[in-house]
Amino acid sequence: MKVVDGYPGTRRPPTSPPAALRRGPLLVTAVFAALGGAVTTAAALPALWRVWQLYAMLFGLVAAVGLVAAVAALGWPTRKTAHFGAFTAAAALAVWVISRPLGLLTRFDPWQPADTVVGFTDAVVAGLAGLALFGFLVVARRRAHPWPSTARRVTAWIVLFPLLVAVLATGVAGTVAAGESSTGPAASTLLDTGPGTYEYCRADGIPLAMDIHRRSPGGPPAPVVLLLHGGGLVLGNRKLTGPGALLSGSRFGSLRDELTARGFAVAVIDFRLAPAARWPAPLADARCAVRFLKANAAALDIDPARIAVAGTGTGGTLASLLGVARGRDSGPYQGQDSTVRAVAALAAPAEFELAGQDPLTRASVLMALGRAPSTWQAASPLTYAGPGAPPFLLGNGGRKSAEFAARLRAAGVPVTEGPVSDRSVADFFASAVG
Repeated sequence: MKVVDGYPGTRRPPTSPPAALRRGPLLVTAVFAALGGAVTTAAALPALWRVWQLYAMLFGLVAAVGLVAAVAALGWPTRKTAHFGAFTAAAALAVWVISRPLGLLTRFDPWQPADTVVGFTDAVVAGLAGLALFGFLVVARRRAHPWPSTARRVTAWIVLFPLLVAVLATGVAGTVAAGESSTGPAASTLLDTGPGTYEYCRADGIPLAMDIHRRSPGGPPAPVVLLLHGGGLVLGNRKLTGPGALLSGSRFGSLRDELTARGFAVAVIDFRLAPAARWPAPLADARCAVRFLKANAAALDIDPARIAVAGTGTGGTLASLLGVARGRDSGPYQGQDSTVRAVAALAAPAEFELAGQDPLTRASVLMALGRAPSTWQAASPLTYAGPGAPPFLLGNGGRKSAEFAARLRAAGVPVTEGPVSDRSVADFFASAVG
């Protein structure tokens, strides 16, 4: 009779299964961090697929493996599944480092489609991946302990519960922000007649969308108002409802209705957000939108000589810059310029600085514009106030808006100030442009 490993017979003794880990708060937090990062990445895949399928397949693979690893670690918590979770989290983090800080993925930034509503969605994914990596590694390196006392278990949950809630909220918010970029019709480069969604510019390989609204087709070419959303150059998108509109604080639906009732066409755009895109990317996109409207005026049935711009918050700041910061345009549609006939800046800061600002505003300025005072000055309409600007409506205040209005008036520019409504904004455009 054979003796195998000290046992008589020809069969080896059965091996014991891997020791199970406890589903404690650290493991649960790591699992939900991994799930949040994977689902956020997956939510942006439709928008990324429209741009380049190769990157979409790469990101889809990372998201799928991350989802499998998170489910395995929670369903069968062992050291092996914890190590697998740590490996997939490290892979997701490596993809972010290679593509964003190092910029080694060629052709375009693959995270840009995810950053169209919140400019730091990619950083949220990286943070969740880093937290998942740390949690899985700590759990995997722990020694097996007997079942802890009730007091110890309760204390651990109390200590880590706020972090778990923050991870859940961050994952949900990241998923909603990334998914918002994938909803709605794809931007078309074919200029069909009537209202629709168009690709007005392709910045760094990423198509930027414009929605055009009008009351009814036909009739003479319509004047146009370009609407720019707020959100501190960090949040928001062109949509009139949904998460993007909520984050930007822009309520353009009623203003659109007031303008279209007066015969205007209304164009609303997405532009690149910080910190994914640094200044002056948003202003360059707004200029490109004006040039697009002028270059395609005949196909869109609009009047290229009657284009105005309006914005709320930092969207109003961009609108003001279109009116006063005139210079040489670069980019597509070189036969056109980005001058406008009238500007409405609502609750828009006319100057960026940190002194006297609350912590949230300071953080927003630093995230959008960086730490260089020269950049703050270049992004401030107050810097450029002078003669030759179109008529301005400066409504509902805004930092240094009174000083901005005074300088414009001193240069001979017609300026209207004070509290405004959607009706009064439409009346201003009808008078200045119509």
